[in-house]
Amino acid sequence: MTEKLHKILADRGLGSRREMERWIAAGRVVVNGEVAGIGLRVDPTDDVAVDGRPLGKAVVTHTRMLIANKRAGVIVSRRDPEGRPSVFDDLPRLRSGRWISVGRLDLQTTGLLLFTNDGELANKLAHPSTGIDREYAVRVFGRLEDAALETLKAGVVVDGRVEAFTDIRYYDGSGANHWYHVVLMEGRNREVRELFATQGVTVSRLKRVRYGPVILPPWLPRGAWEEVGTQDIVQLRKILGMPGRPRHERRRNQRGTSRSVLIPYPSLAP
Repeated sequence: MTEKLHKILADRGLGSRREMERWIAAGRVVVNGEVAGIGLRVDPTDDVAVDGRPLGKAVVTHTRMLIANKRAGVIVSRRDPEGRPSVFDDLPRLRSGRWISVGRLDLQTTGLLLFTNDGELANKLAHPSTGIDREYAVRVFGRLEDAALETLKAGVVVDGRVEAFTDIRYYDGSGANHWYHVVLMEGRNREVRELFATQGVTVSRLKRVRYGPVILPPWLPRGAWEEVGTQDIVQLRKILGMPGRPRHERRRNQRGTSRSVLIPYPSLAP
């Protein structure tokens, strides 16, 4: 049985199908010694290499996902010229494919990170068109007036573009330190810090606590990871409007925590 090459590459966790098509068009993929073309179909006996490295015969037959509680001072990248520690250093090894991070957090931001071996799922979760929001706990120096909170929800201009929180609520605090919970639809780099700066306050701590329906569970220590259970993955794919895996594959994938990390969330199916 043959399958489209770009689908095989995406299923191996190398990226989304669209990204894999770009790799193929750029000549980065070779099948049986010849540069592959868009639309090529391959079977399990074909030799596939990406950037000169053999892909191997194994095929990812099920989706896996991890949640991690990132600590400060760790980068969300596999390689760093400065030699700083990476979140990928402590993740479990996959027999095939690779872990893909769903979005990023900057060096000093802590909290929830998602990883999956499923390129299509990663792309669906990260793409702005999907409509997934992100929630952050933010500690700032000083407390904002109600008018400032309304301004941050209405939108302010940052670097030539209008940005806003879809929600912002005061959480707790005393003295100079005060905590807010904010919600963003995209989570551009440094967006939370820049939005608060427009109101004259400085962010001293920033932690992501939710990514769409996935929450940072209270039992997960900082710097640790945990595998998401099969039923949560099935439910997440349903929320996103993605086709489920065949039943026999789901039975073979009874792994991960039995404690759910999902909250009720509206369907995002197209």
